[in-house]
Amino acid sequence: MNSANSNTEAYGLMDDFFDVFAGWARQTSLDSALKKFKRVLEPDILAAYKAEYERRLQNVLGDGPPIIHGPRDPWYAGPDGESDVYWPALSQYIKSDLDWPTERVNLLDGSSNKVIAYTPRPSEPAWDSKGLVVGYVQSGKTTNFTAVIAKAADVGYKFVIVLSGIHNGLRKQTQERLDEQLHQLTPHKWKQLTNADDDFRAPTMQSTALLHVDDSGVILAVVKKNATVLRRLDKWLQPAVKQRALTDVPTLIIDDEADQASVETNSINPLIRGIIAKLPKSTYIGYTATPFANVLIDPRGDDLYPRDFILNLPRPEGYFGTERIFGRDVVEGDEANGSDLDGSNMVRSIPEDEVDAVSPKGKAATADFQPHIPPTLDAAVEWFVLATAARRARGDSGHSTMLIHTSVKTAVHLSFKAPLTGLVDRLATKVSDADPDTMQRLRALWQSETSQVPASEFGLNLLDFDEVTAELSQVLSTVRVVIDNFRSDDRLDYSKPGQIAIAVGGNTLSRGLTLEGLTVSYFVRAAQAYDTLLQMARWFGFRHGYEDMPRIWMTDELRQWFRHLATVEHEIRLDIERYESENLTPTEFGVRIRTHPTLRITAKMGHFMPAYASYGGRRVQTRYFFAQDEEWLHGNVDAADGLVSRARTKGAQPEVLDSGAVLFRDVDADDVLTFLGDYSVHEDSPDLDSELITKYVEKQRRNGSLDKWNLAVIASKEGAGKGTVRLGGYEFGRITRAQLKDGGTNRADIKTLMSKDHRAVDFLPQSVARQMSEVALMDARDHDPTVKRKGLILLYPIDPKSEPLQSNTNSRRPLDALTDVIGAALVFPGAAFETSQVTQTYVSVDLTDAEIETEDAEIAELIGSGEGV
Repeated sequence: MNSANSNTEAYGLMDDFFDVFAGWARQTSLDSALKKFKRVLEPDILAAYKAEYERRLQNVLGDGPPIIHGPRDPWYAGPDGESDVYWPALSQYIKSDLDWPTERVNLLDGSSNKVIAYTPRPSEPAWDSKGLVVGYVQSGKTTNFTAVIAKAADVGYKFVIVLSGIHNGLRKQTQERLDEQLHQLTPHKWKQLTNADDDFRAPTMQSTALLHVDDSGVILAVVKKNATVLRRLDKWLQPAVKQRALTDVPTLIIDDEADQASVETNSINPLIRGIIAKLPKSTYIGYTATPFANVLIDPRGDDLYPRDFILNLPRPEGYFGTERIFGRDVVEGDEANGSDLDGSNMVRSIPEDEVDAVSPKGKAATADFQPHIPPTLDAAVEWFVLATAARRARGDSGHSTMLIHTSVKTAVHLSFKAPLTGLVDRLATKVSDADPDTMQRLRALWQSETSQVPASEFGLNLLDFDEVTAELSQVLSTVRVVIDNFRSDDRLDYSKPGQIAIAVGGNTLSRGLTLEGLTVSYFVRAAQAYDTLLQMARWFGFRHGYEDMPRIWMTDELRQWFRHLATVEHEIRLDIERYESENLTPTEFGVRIRTHPTLRITAKMGHFMPAYASYGGRRVQTRYFFAQDEEWLHGNVDAADGLVSRARTKGAQPEVLDSGAVLFRDVDADDVLTFLGDYSVHEDSPDLDSELITKYVEKQRRNGSLDKWNLAVIASKEGAGKGTVRLGGYEFGRITRAQLKDGGTNRADIKTLMSKDHRAVDFLPQSVARQMSEVALMDARDHDPTVKRKGLILLYPIDPKSEPLQSNTNSRRPLDALTDVIGAALVFPGAAFETSQVTQTYVSVDLTDAEIETEDAEIAELIGSGEGV
């Protein structure tokens, strides 16, 4: 090299050689590469290469999704354009054949880079790594692990096993996807042990010979989590173990739907662990959207607890998930509020008195059950036909599916065939005859639904009803009623274009399998575990070009359960992000899972214990009210009146703020605790448990904190027109808090009581606080000498009528309480991970001892049936 060249010029001349340097660093280590190339590169060029490699490595770590990382140092700085084969082929296919936009491809590239970065370097002598990747239901987890497989093959993995659910349908779907996106793109590079028609069977070539591969090939097996199949794989590997042929075979195991069958089953779990034990270089990565069972696995021993890393996949643009459809509660550290948390207006209510018509109660009823078509199911089928016709009118000829899920029992599914077929046939005849009553009913349904979910919200054009009716006859002549369960011969088949199907089923439709073009769901299955409910929600996913059309019919109780699950999901992901900043690993903490008074977290509660959490840095608030219980409401007014009276009696002077709020400083903690004892909290608001808060406050007082509180009454400005409430001899203007339309029975749900800037009402101007993030406000409180050791209690005098804003009438209705409503909130100083903790309504993995054995009922049924062996 010419030493006269500048650093920039020299680096430019050597740019092609950088790939050689980076390839060596990736295979060995950065230090090794620096030593190897020290003799052939000048110091300034070597320094530039080192800086560039570290920049790319940091780009992988910094731009990807949050991760709880393990003990290994990251080593993967991204794909190598010079030597990689598998990822470049897949990337080009995604861009050209799937027509993904650049931003989406980059998101996939970044998230899969990060997974690889936290797996072991294939050149290490031996390892056993276990991780977990948490995605969203129907959000592209398969595409992510396909990219991870491609990149793992590029860096030197030689054997890939994909454990793909417990059903033939999902295994076949996964095999076909990997055939299309991996094998067919580089056919000479793959040695396949399975195919779309057949699960794993021992090949004629012994494992000792087949696994002794050169650098030009990777072995791939897509295996169902079935005991018979896994035993065949285990047996085939045994000769290679005896002859130590696996010593230099880096193996990647992808466990799709990792919370199903893999955890705490007497048959499947030991077989997976036994296969891993035979592989000296193994990386096990579980993929799931419902990680509850996985994070509660016993972390001791050789089980599948993700001890090395837990990773969140980013939520893709345009994804319809739990939160977007059902809304969620405000959680600590949340930046969202108001309409952001309301959810969509796509859910329709099934009255409880209609449930018996579509779902039997008890075993005796199942045998003789004959379903009827109640009004809501009739409306759901008619909307499905209208929505499909609208898609056709827009030029969308893709698949269109309706899901009916009312029972797990196969006999119940079969009983729906005749009533649904008859319903479709009668509707087709009436549409063909232009029956006036039928057409008027369809027109009214179209106008009602399109007004509630306007096409303009998604940038789509609203169709005239006549444009839709022009397609109705063709749609109705094409609709198939498909009974898809493991006992039926019928199956959803999307191999032919433009399929239109009403699918009735249970477990075969509730895990992993994609229902193409799912537009309408009718759902009354009352499963009572978080993971089961979320996995049955096949309506999650992408609806490009018909975002205004999807509808879900379910009971009000189920709707509330899914709203709770949206909050649970959000909190888990926030925990993963938050613990990363604390530099902790999955063996040093347990991810917390919020509990529910009715629902179980999972059937596999594993190694759990009540979680301990601190109120430090948090804000808690009331959300639910008994609006029709006058005595309950009066009691809370009296409690608030007592608090303000005691504060004023002891000398606290009202300080009126520009917003209209009134502030009283330095209120005694005893007076605050008295209020908490007097104030009644709705049973669905466990965060404001007065007993827990009192215990926490008393612990803090012993440490010299929370002896004094500031009291803010968040009142409206004078003349706001909502009337006043008299508290402590002082008139406070009422504020408005309308309730959600789907708030449930026996409670008014206002969802959000306080704005984030209220947490700083006692030390920052509102205009300043509104510009700050939640985290910044927490930090500001901890550093302000006037409030850093004080609590803040807020009272909200709410107008009993509380009409919603015109812009919110789709999701909210008047509060209509019998008398004044008092909301309450508390803001605590201090870090969220401080030492003063109390038992909360969460569970997490027990890192000490416990062991629970359980058998998943669904898997037991399948094993008993012998499906797919």
